[in-house]
Amino acid sequence: GLNSPFQVPVIMLTVRGEDTDVAKGLELGADDYIIKPFSHIELIARVQAVLRRVQGLPVTSEERPFVSGKLSVDFTSNEVRVDGKPVKLTSTESKLLHMLIRSEGRLVSHENLLTKVWGETYIDARDLLRVHIQHLRQKLGDSVVSPSIIVTEHGMGYKFVSPANR
Repeated sequence: GLNSPFQVPVIMLTVRGEDTDVAKGLELGADDYIIKPFSHIELIARVQAVLRRVQGLPVTSEERPFVSGKLSVDFTSNEVRVDGKPVKLTSTESKLLHMLIRSEGRLVSHENLLTKVWGETYIDARDLLRVHIQHLRQKLGDSVVSPSIIVTEHGMGYKFVSPANR
């Protein structure tokens, strides 16, 4: 998190609970944002969820890089390029992109993305998911207003549409 060369998870603990504060914290690279007051049970659950995320989704060594249009993603090295230029993704954004690309052309439900990336305790955290999807769209050069790479299926989830197929 927070532009570290290492994959160190960052959880922000703060009294600032406005949507803009949460969005800014996540934008700066935090993996999670907990608003005070919180219970120790919630803190432990969120730390465990972040640690599960950092350990990552299973990636097979024979998984081929994804190349389509101006986008290329190497899942083994977690390297993403748009128009040949490297794009820095957070570990959370990488996991979301990986899940969406692996289900290319098919709907991935909010619940599936939330539980696979953040854990069961986040099944209803759609605002958290939306913020990360918006950042991912911006980094991929996708329109935030009318996205065509990561398409919203309202009330259901998201679908990855290969840039070469648009």
